[in-house]
Amino acid sequence: MAQRNIFKTGAALILALAFFVTAPCSALAATPRVTSSAAILVDAGTGQVYFGKNERVRSEPASLTKIMTAVLALENGNLSDVVTVGGRAAAVEDGSIIELRKGDKIVLGELLKAALICSANDSTVAIAEHVGGNYNQFITMMNTKAAVLGMFGTRYANTNGFHDPNHYTTAYDLAVLTRYALGHPKFNELVQTREATVNWTEPAKTMDVGNTNRLLRGGYEGVDGVKTGTTAAAGNCLIASATQDGRRLIAVALNANDRYRDCINMFDYGFKVVKLVTVIMAGQNAASLAVDGGVNAEVGAVAEKNLEVCLDPADINGLRQQLELPEQVTAPVEAGQKLGELAYVLRDREVGRVNLVAGASVPKKSWARQFLDRFF
Repeated sequence: MAQRNIFKTGAALILALAFFVTAPCSALAATPRVTSSAAILVDAGTGQVYFGKNERVRSEPASLTKIMTAVLALENGNLSDVVTVGGRAAAVEDGSIIELRKGDKIVLGELLKAALICSANDSTVAIAEHVGGNYNQFITMMNTKAAVLGMFGTRYANTNGFHDPNHYTTAYDLAVLTRYALGHPKFNELVQTREATVNWTEPAKTMDVGNTNRLLRGGYEGVDGVKTGTTAAAGNCLIASATQDGRRLIAVALNANDRYRDCINMFDYGFKVVKLVTVIMAGQNAASLAVDGGVNAEVGAVAEKNLEVCLDPADINGLRQQLELPEQVTAPVEAGQKLGELAYVLRDREVGRVNLVAGASVPKKSWARQFLDRFF
């Protein structure tokens, strides 16, 4: 049956939204000011995008690459495995390293710790060779995982983010990846660890390491991750997460003049400006739907439940309703029967969706009534 897909807005909708803002906004500020070439702010729980700047433009990820390396290690490796370091990992000398030597024996979990906390480039190569069987196979695994996650603007050529023309991503893809990675408890633990000790199995030695993310050291309330990245080509990059009042946000800043301030500004926007708004109440009529063969010609399509969305109150006027309903429904119709769905869209992004159900029962016409209606 054909479906209606309708966008609509009006004064009544706008007034209703303004009325249901749960708390007054202290500053209906413009979108956050960032110096980054590309940036994005998303809700870690829902994936809703609150702010974006060139978020789908191809960019270099630098050491933010290591998030994918870590995900594959967690999903395909055993963190208690003892890894024997090969020559390729031992040969890495650029950037942050833990000075692995060929033949060193170190537990995979310790390599992961070094990769995520102090951004050790040599540790990611050792991880790749152990988990993937060989380095190139691990790169294939990285690209396959990116495709599975819907990171269609991403391609990996290495495990650590060194410059390569075939190594790139987008701020949007990095937000998708980070949101996924934060679902792993061990990843969550490591990316908010300020300081740690990396332990070797053979030779027996240790190295104290510190997190490269300065926001973890009191830079912002509720910061709980995630990863820095820096190369000459990528510039200064940061993915940060913060949690306040039970809501976690992810901010991505790429090629920034001040990556920490950029993420703080995005967090301020997300926590202080963006508010929870009730856009439709349970039982509120959204549309009328024709009923074929019913004692009534139509039935109200009402919201199954209250729908709350987070948005900047300044964006209320730009919110659009998208009705997804068939052209008609056939009697009998039961009250509460699902008829379709209603989505709310802001700047081409869906921000919320609710089922539309029948507001009343519509019995089927008797055969006698149908006969009379047809011929008389």
